[in-house]
Amino acid sequence: MIKSLKQTFLSLDLQAPKWTSLENKADYELRQYEGATWVSTVVQGQPQKQAQRTAFFRLFDYIQGKNEKETKIEMTVPVTMVVKTGSPDLHMSFFVPPDHQECPPKPTSEDVFIEERKGAAIFVRSFGGFASPEKFAEEAQRLAQSLTKDEQSFHQDYYYTAGYDSPFKVFNRHNEVWYFKKE
Repeated sequence: MIKSLKQTFLSLDLQAPKWTSLENKADYELRQYEGATWVSTVVQGQPQKQAQRTAFFRLFDYIQGKNEKETKIEMTVPVTMVVKTGSPDLHMSFFVPPDHQECPPKPTSEDVFIEERKGAAIFVRSFGGFASPEKFAEEAQRLAQSLTKDEQSFHQDYYYTAGYDSPFKVFNRHNEVWYFKKE
């Protein structure tokens, strides 16, 4: 548990999903992500900060052994959240590390589920600093404006936030917003 807590709170050597850069623009990048397994939860009816905390600890409990095999799983990055137009629900996910991709332990909590994400082309805007929900929304709006200006086709009714750092990391923070390319 100490190693996992250290990795989580210091963001050290954490595994991430595989992707390839397809195109780099001045203020965004187009990446091709491989299909991958994620562990997820949805929180309803709570204020944003409380919902984020609830979701994070549900998923953290899962990787700390609250699963059918009582297996401890390494922390990974990014922690993603889906932001859907008009939806108050909070959908948070952790990437399942490569050694558990094929057969992740089944969650024991009914609030946690395994999610298979297909490979996808994703437009990504990166930014630093501490990211609040308002900052993520602002960066998503900037990305949407750039994509519209460049006549890119993308799903506008939702975006993902991607956090790479623990709340205790002060410098060199990395955050992203993602829009999925329409095929």
